[in-house]
Amino acid sequence: MTQQTPRDAPESTTGTDSRVAVHLRRGSYRDSVALMRVSRILRQLPDVEGALVAMATELNLELLTELGGTAPTGTTANDLLIAVRAADEATREAALRRAAQELDATGAGPGTSGSDSGQIEPRSIRSAVNRAAGADTPATVALVATPGDSAAVSAFEALRCGLDVLVFSDNVPLHHELALKTHAQRTGRLVMGPDCGTALLSGAALGFANAVRPGPVGIVAASGTGAQHLMCLLDTAGVGISHCIGVGGRDLHSAIGGLSTLRALELLEEDPATERIVVVSKPPAPEVAARVTSALEALATPAHTVLLGPEEPDLTSVAAQVLAGLGRNQDTVTWPRWLPAEGPEPQPGALRGLFCGGTLAEEALLCAQPVLGPIATAEDAPGHRIVDLGADTYTAGRPHPMIDPAPRTERFAAQLRSADCGVVLLDVVLGHGCHPDPAREIADTMRTQRANGAMPAVVVSLCGTENDPQDLSTQAELLCRSGAEVYASNAAAARRAAHLAAGTVRGTPSTATA
Repeated sequence: MTQQTPRDAPESTTGTDSRVAVHLRRGSYRDSVALMRVSRILRQLPDVEGALVAMATELNLELLTELGGTAPTGTTANDLLIAVRAADEATREAALRRAAQELDATGAGPGTSGSDSGQIEPRSIRSAVNRAAGADTPATVALVATPGDSAAVSAFEALRCGLDVLVFSDNVPLHHELALKTHAQRTGRLVMGPDCGTALLSGAALGFANAVRPGPVGIVAASGTGAQHLMCLLDTAGVGISHCIGVGGRDLHSAIGGLSTLRALELLEEDPATERIVVVSKPPAPEVAARVTSALEALATPAHTVLLGPEEPDLTSVAAQVLAGLGRNQDTVTWPRWLPAEGPEPQPGALRGLFCGGTLAEEALLCAQPVLGPIATAEDAPGHRIVDLGADTYTAGRPHPMIDPAPRTERFAAQLRSADCGVVLLDVVLGHGCHPDPAREIADTMRTQRANGAMPAVVVSLCGTENDPQDLSTQAELLCRSGAEVYASNAAAARRAAHLAAGTVRGTPSTATA
């Protein structure tokens, strides 16, 4: 039964499972990155069997039901759920108090003040801009991470305050995106996104971004993990990044017309630190491609494009082109790979790709299809398939798998047990905003399956740098010790996995035979 509480206090309820306690904060939005962090903290507390800290979307209400909890009457998607399952009441209450502390410390609680001085935190973008106006470095960019159907309101406010905007939110209506970018075009501003997961502006990382060295290459990306992969390959070769400007995955669609891409090219052309430009995208609409190509030809700065598709170069090939253009001998670059000391002899079978990054999944499919023929992208399709678990279908109302790998881990374990699976192909993406130790769950799952019997080959595409918080070498070694083959090049990983699935190579690459 729902208890009556003061307006600002969390509402409490119990569920079908007496071990579950639920608190609800009405009208208290937090983005998935912040909520996943709190969920992870609660799950690691002693004697906590399960925890969910999430917005009350339809999908998360289903997860709450699976946990054994029930939401209070009148719950909406704008409300924040905190649910804990534990055997005793003291553990549940302690976990709920810890969740409240963590959320209030980041400003999620109602009526919280944001600083030790007692100064009230800004409650609008304009008030935040006014406060920052007195700082040594005034604000120039606003990051919007609110529900998709309302993100345009905050983004428009930021544009009217004279800021460029990064819209991290996904599920933003297309007509909202067009209105934002049209307004930005008229006012000389830049809209990055919606669904912009990656940006690196003068060394400042926004969203998911890797710790790469500064340098002469500027990137315009309608692809988050595609941009990350390119940055990491270049960093591995000793070449740094001036800026990476994400524009959102729909910017090169015909409805948007490349408005943010064209503006980003103008900004990079004006930047003295940028000596070479790369545009990364899945295939654009033909008329938009012509517009962008015309803009690139008019630049004084040399430019490259990665427009993933049949007969188009992959990200690794374009990285080599950039190095050559900068006078670096790309023949001396050996993209790193880490091979297990030993493991079972791979057997041909179905290729099953489970990806967090959409562009990495698309590139892997394009690289594997010439070897294997048609590859499905639906999760329930028979035979070979590569699935993008970071797509909106899987992330609506819940954290991206780069933040919370649990849904992918469950699917990975199922494929390791599958009788028809010959090879599992995974991406592991490191960097700011990503899970602090993504390789460990993969390694633990492989060790568990190996103890229970045979398993298929595992090939990993590892996207990261040595300076990332997770440490590239540590992650690679952990995966190798579990028996996985690990590649810094996504294209190389995909081709290797395809040949293993087809049975056209045997053994590790160092001893492979056709």
